[in-house]
Amino acid sequence: MTANKTSASADKKQKKPFKMPHLLWIMLGLIVICSILTYIIPAGAFAIDESGAIIGNQFMFLGKQTPVNPINAIMDILPGLAGSASIIFAVMMAGASIEIFLSTKAFDKMLNWAIFKLQGKGENIIISIMFCIMVYLGAFGGSDALIAIVPIGIVFAKKLKLDNIVAIGVSTFATLIGFGTGPTKTYIVQGLMGTKIYGAFFSRFIIMNIFMAAGLLMVLSYVKKIRKDPTKSLMYEEGWRPDAVAEDEKDTEIKEEKLEWRTVINMILFFGQFVYIVLAGLFGDASLTMQRMVSVMLIVGIIQGIIAGMNADEIAAAFTKGLASLAFVGIVIGLARTVSIILSAGNILHTIVYAISLPLLSLPSWLSSVGMMLVIAIINPIIPSATSKAAILVPILKPLGEVLGLAPEMIVQAFQFGDGFTNIISPLLGWTVGSLAMTKIPFNKWFKWAFPKVMIFLLMACIMIFAMSMMGWTGAW
Repeated sequence: MTANKTSASADKKQKKPFKMPHLLWIMLGLIVICSILTYIIPAGAFAIDESGAIIGNQFMFLGKQTPVNPINAIMDILPGLAGSASIIFAVMMAGASIEIFLSTKAFDKMLNWAIFKLQGKGENIIISIMFCIMVYLGAFGGSDALIAIVPIGIVFAKKLKLDNIVAIGVSTFATLIGFGTGPTKTYIVQGLMGTKIYGAFFSRFIIMNIFMAAGLLMVLSYVKKIRKDPTKSLMYEEGWRPDAVAEDEKDTEIKEEKLEWRTVINMILFFGQFVYIVLAGLFGDASLTMQRMVSVMLIVGIIQGIIAGMNADEIAAAFTKGLASLAFVGIVIGLARTVSIILSAGNILHTIVYAISLPLLSLPSWLSSVGMMLVIAIINPIIPSATSKAAILVPILKPLGEVLGLAPEMIVQAFQFGDGFTNIISPLLGWTVGSLAMTKIPFNKWFKWAFPKVMIFLLMACIMIFAMSMMGWTGAW
């Protein structure tokens, strides 16, 4: 009898499912792994001209390793946090302002009103509207600060009795699609390439909407699947149950609402502030977008609280709650930056880029634009910053494109496609991992859902850019 019990106990231990480590341990593990890689990957660097610009066709190995030992790697955490300070504080301030908005219950009341009116028949319409708004927000006002939008997605998913995959699907997934394909998100590369800023706007606007439609179908397909069978949810093993949401969260109960003027005005203010931020960035100084977002959202948040009838202490309490909820997200963003610091300090970042870029030299001209895109897609998770990536890659891609006869805007488009989609699964992008931290989605669960979507996006991008090359597209429209 004892032997049987021991055997049963052993079987139970063997059947225990693998649980992904907490995001904190994943990020710290990446720091240690990158430290070890500085001992293994040969150190190298591209040449730099007098102005400090990289000379893309001049690379040399240093002839010696410049490793970053694990102790020094951990010491780089503070510089990583400091280097991401503006993003971290922008995210926290935006999150605090959105918490005030959520505390007004305007979003809850609007959703209750819409869902009740549709009587369960128009769920796809509501999801589609939310998704498209977020794509456009990412396309024209996208930045890491949009992590703060995730609580809106969480409330949205709870109201519809859906899991947190949907919450991140209608928030971060949507905004990253817009950010990766938006017609205004190429200005840094266009500046380095010497092409017209915001050139080929119309072409890229059409492309963005095609990917938006594809992404929406992906989210709706998942919703349909878990509606039919909740056990198909990737969060089912994590404890998500459609009925448990309504029982545990009183504010998710759907009831008839009469829209008050306070609710309508606060909804207009919430979406209106992003319209202003986007337009100010397009027609004003784009470098001030982050500062503008923080100040506008703070002022609007306070006004929304006053309109909703909240007193000064209630507004301050909501603001503080929003800041606190994003403290860990800020740490994650800083840890992601630390990884980049280690790769640069170990002089292996340029080596990695050089090794991955070498195959481009042997590609035929008709396939080179597709090859460029795929190379950038591979490099993107290693160098999440678009600015840093452009500074390293454009000096390589520009002369290569001239040799292959590629139009400059074609190179810009290849860069945008490569830079955009793998952000969705990058473990080093604060925007992505911070969103996962907020929704409490294990990285492996998110990767399982998002990776096939990213592959589909990349396949679509390959077909598009190949067709554009064959048509001789130059970015004239």
